[in-house]
Amino acid sequence: MIHYIINKIFYGFLTLFGVVTVVFLLFTVLPGDPARMMLDQKEDPEQLAQMRKNIGLDQPVWKQYLYYLNDLSPISFHDDQTKESTYTSLSSGKYEYHKIASFGQNAMVIKKPFLRTSFQKQGKSVATIIAETLPNTIVLAVAAIVLATIIGIALGIISALVKDSWIDRSLLVITSFGMSIPSFFSAIIIAYIFAFLLHEVTHLNMIGSLYEVDDLGEGKHLTLKNLILPALTLGSRPLAVFTQLTRNSLLEVLSQDYIRTAYAKGLSKKTVILKHALRNALNPVITAISGWFASMLAGAVFVEFIFGWNGLGKEIVNALNTLDLPIVMGSVLVIAVMFIVINIIIDILYGVLDPRVRIK
Repeated sequence: MIHYIINKIFYGFLTLFGVVTVVFLLFTVLPGDPARMMLDQKEDPEQLAQMRKNIGLDQPVWKQYLYYLNDLSPISFHDDQTKESTYTSLSSGKYEYHKIASFGQNAMVIKKPFLRTSFQKQGKSVATIIAETLPNTIVLAVAAIVLATIIGIALGIISALVKDSWIDRSLLVITSFGMSIPSFFSAIIIAYIFAFLLHEVTHLNMIGSLYEVDDLGEGKHLTLKNLILPALTLGSRPLAVFTQLTRNSLLEVLSQDYIRTAYAKGLSKKTVILKHALRNALNPVITAISGWFASMLAGAVFVEFIFGWNGLGKEIVNALNTLDLPIVMGSVLVIAVMFIVINIIIDILYGVLDPRVRIK
């Protein structure tokens, strides 16, 4: 079992290294000049050159990549002797560190992984920005997965119990449509229907976040109703998946011999469904729930932007519009880490609960 866990962690680190490499290369080749954006498009060659030097864009791409890995790594190497505050010098004051050793003009230090600072929000670290926005994204993801799980399992049970009826066929058509429709499109449709056409009935806002400032600007107030439409939109696809998974799995379990034996013993239909069939039928659904929750963190980008939800996804879109690459790369990296960690935990739990996985 220990060997199994070590393997999962090792492959998780390899995956994370691949994500870092792809993300860095992808956003390095984007058109536009972040240094020019930081100067508000001012055509001052000296200021532009100095700005590019300050953020490390004056170096070749391979050096920029090594600098990025150096910033992310808990153990990194820096120039220890130079008096000028360059991008690689310890005097730049980018982060707190503890020096481990010195090698001539270079020093090896230990530090926290550094996600750099925002290009547009001067002096604000990417870690701080993520810490302010990620909780809202997690709240949205949790609300969406809970909503999808409860409604999806309930509809799946109903569909299985009335197999081949008009209700069953209607649910199959609706869920097939729900699985195929993109989140950004369903967000627009749901916002238009429930927040615009039916606003007098629902009293829901088209845009809004978890906390809102009142008209007098006196403080933030918790506004849970703004969570309803984004959670419904984000949870629509997993809801459709959970419905069909529950239906198909329950139908398969109901055809087993032990279910017929339970009926033969005189047990009621309700007892057989809830205590015997449903318990075994939910295994694939639980597996799907864990996978979908991890993917929701990434899928919330367009949903948050359309509904004005102040989460990490909306921050990524805004950063892309202003070429604030540290925020984009840092946010994508954090989402990737969470996705990998969740999947590693799930795989380890499978190994703990199922001896066949450990043997394999």
